[in-house]
Amino acid sequence: MPQGTFLFTSESVSEGHPDKVSDRISDAVVDLYLGADPMSRVACETLTTTNRIVLAGEVRGPEAITKDMIEGVARDAVKDIGYEQDGFHWKNAEVEVHLHQQSVDIAQGVDSAGNKDEGAGDQGIMFGYACTETPTLMPAPLYYSHEILRSLATTRHADANSGLGPDSKSQVTLQYENGKPVGATSVVVSTQHAEELDQDQIREIVRPHVEGILPAGWMCPEEEFYVNPTGRFVIGGPDGDCGLTGRKIIVDTYGGAAPHGGGAFSGKDPSKVDRSAAYAARWVAKNVVAAGLAEKCVIQVAYAIGVAKPLSVYVDTAGTATIDEDKLAGVIQEVVDMSPRGIREGLQLSRPIYARTAAYGHFGRAPEADGGFSWEKTDLVDALKAAASS
Repeated sequence: MPQGTFLFTSESVSEGHPDKVSDRISDAVVDLYLGADPMSRVACETLTTTNRIVLAGEVRGPEAITKDMIEGVARDAVKDIGYEQDGFHWKNAEVEVHLHQQSVDIAQGVDSAGNKDEGAGDQGIMFGYACTETPTLMPAPLYYSHEILRSLATTRHADANSGLGPDSKSQVTLQYENGKPVGATSVVVSTQHAEELDQDQIREIVRPHVEGILPAGWMCPEEEFYVNPTGRFVIGGPDGDCGLTGRKIIVDTYGGAAPHGGGAFSGKDPSKVDRSAAYAARWVAKNVVAAGLAEKCVIQVAYAIGVAKPLSVYVDTAGTATIDEDKLAGVIQEVVDMSPRGIREGLQLSRPIYARTAAYGHFGRAPEADGGFSWEKTDLVDALKAAASS
């Protein structure tokens, strides 16, 4: 993002948004396979619509995993989100499973054999980003968009009479001065709600979840606070709009504040560099900023399918680096093994840790005891500092 004075906007969507329901189901399938065999291969896409869930894709894993088990994790995911509506219900929805065996041509490129190391699961470019705008080193517009919806979801799960439904969206526009966020100029929140509630009631239900999340003095003018601008949002989720895995990649990453390579994350095991290398790039960028080597950091990594060595590693700090950027790129490659195996083992990604990533962003989350969000650790700081000073 530039220096100077400007407005910047990011959006988020809740766990009950139809695309996020699809992401959650796909990642639940990934977790099912990795829980049974850490070397499983999964590429699972999910479509959700009115009382129908369709899964398709490729897998390689234990034959003991049956279609009934896959259907079960899909229903459990929908139940956990909270869908028990006439148009979309965890128990009543029809579930179709169309997963087949992974192509042997892909498998021979990805697997290690003899002197050949594990190769990338696909070609592509992946980006990571970090900045000093928030405590999580995430861009502020996206951070607050996520937190507003997370606050609404916490209330909904805790109170069956909250009047809130699972499907919601947020959008936060921040004013930047000298490249730093100083306040919100507008906030948009749309949330599914109980039929008996009117727009004014929903506005007041939502208000504390915005005012309580934004820093003191940051609330937008009242006329720029938009809640359910259409006036009514009773029919929602997959009943109101078809959902597909992988359609919210900007919500999943940096809210548009940094580039995106184009590949989605959900439904993919860590042999797919679309996912694992994007996690690694965030890990590196966050540690560069946490180490004080830059105030902002974009990392780009490129791969060829079946090839272990990254084709390129690019660093852009928007002029905020404390050392030469060319040297910083070398330091990163000295400290971090960015090969598919190096990423998978370094971040311990071959574990069932992915369903929890499907909503409220894959980045800016707290590392968890079982290895979830391992890419958010700042365990490279000392090594980066040492290499940078040598």
